Amino acid sequence: MNQKTPISTIMTKKVITLSRGDSLEMAEHLFKSKKIRHIPVVKGKHIIGMLSYTDLLRISFVDAIDETDMDVDAVVYEMFTIEQVMAKNLVSVTSTTTIKEVAEILSKREFHAIPVVDDGVLVGIITTTDLINYLLQQYK
Repeated sequence: MNQKTPISTIMTKKVITLSRGDSLEMAEHLFKSKKIRHIPVVKGKHIIGMLSYTDLLRISFVDAIDETDMDVDAVVYEMFTIEQVMAKNLVSVTSTTTIKEVAEILSKREFHAIPVVDDGVLVGIITTTDLINYLLQQYK
């Protein structure tokens, strides 16, 4: 395992994003249909926040009701905007940050995804799942 391997080798490069004008209902759809747990919120190519599936769970009944009954969530989602629910004070890394450095950040913080930003532009996202998959590859 090379300690200098950059995060760019394992990060997700084709990032699904939201804008602050998108609906929480749309966000829920993306979380479920793409089977992801974190979505960067962008203005153009610049990240302004991060929405997690956990953020939605905190304000809704998304996992407590039947998937075919969307009325309850729709009412709750209309009460909030993405900007109100997303995390705003983000920690980010560059694509040249090492995998080891990212693992250290994630092990000490209470979040599970970090946006990868080069020259102010979102270029990827790295998650704890990406790190676990990388570690598993080392044992093949």
